[in-house]
Amino acid sequence: MNSPSPTAPALRVCDLRKTYDNGTQALKGVSLDVAPGDFFALLGPNGAGKSTLIGIISSLVNLSGGQVDVFGTDLVAHRSDAMRLIGLVPQEINFNLFEKPFDILVNYAGFYGMPRSQAQALAEVELRRAHLWEKAQVMSRTLSGGMKRRLMIARAMMTQPRLLILDEPTAGVDIEIRRDIWRVLKDINAAGTTIILTTHYLEEAEHLCRNLAIINHGQIVTQGPMRELLAKLDVEGFLFDIDGELPAQLPVIEGTTLTAIDGHTLDLDMPRAMDLNRVFAALGDAGIRVRSMRTKSNRLEELFVRLTGPGETVAAPAPAAAAPVRPAGHP
Repeated sequence: MNSPSPTAPALRVCDLRKTYDNGTQALKGVSLDVAPGDFFALLGPNGAGKSTLIGIISSLVNLSGGQVDVFGTDLVAHRSDAMRLIGLVPQEINFNLFEKPFDILVNYAGFYGMPRSQAQALAEVELRRAHLWEKAQVMSRTLSGGMKRRLMIARAMMTQPRLLILDEPTAGVDIEIRRDIWRVLKDINAAGTTIILTTHYLEEAEHLCRNLAIINHGQIVTQGPMRELLAKLDVEGFLFDIDGELPAQLPVIEGTTLTAIDGHTLDLDMPRAMDLNRVFAALGDAGIRVRSMRTKSNRLEELFVRLTGPGETVAAPAPAAAAPVRPAGHP
């Protein structure tokens, strides 16, 4: 058995290439590192190469060239040892709906050689962490969509992986259920498990992840700390909800783009370095009273569109709660 290195990255991908039999180049020299304990986002439009990359890392797809190391263990040379370190949560619900959650977890661990008594104890731990212990003995088909998603995560954790890979774990669920899943993932990451997340919900990645890579046309177009990458954006947008009717002529505010969405809502794009109080002053001079404001879109969506093109598919962010307007000089 090849022992994992205590100092190696959780994941190291070097010059990874994949060409399918039909000649399609899905990956064209992808390289990235994921640090131990990180919560890492892998983002990209449909067809960018995300699924192929995740498939290779989880040993479901053969690579054409390059190298993948999991905690210093070569995925090709020591496949079994590397796979013991990885847990995978696929997008599709793929457990037996006519089996109870407790049994699903115990049997899954048994498949990987865990003694039954140990598996039973761990199943309780993971079901409690996923907030499913009260559903441990019901038929899984009766679980809600969000519960089934959390059960998928609990099952993946039954092998006690050091690296957990999640492929669109919140696809198709509403925002409240999504936030329940976020809480479970935060708990898992806080306990020391490295997480790699793929998602089309960009506000989800911005909320959860510390580092990210964006892939497009089989190549990494940017990677690094989330905060550093977002700090490079020089424009931000807001929506203003207005009391009363908007005037026929909107004020011209130098350096900004101000447009009316309807008779009661304004759309503003402005430089990040600009003082927002200038905008409020100009609106006030024009007789426009702002009732509330909210961020127009998350910053990660803006970065994503800049790097992948405006025609690419991303999920719309959940609407941000309107924030009351505070007088100038107040935090």
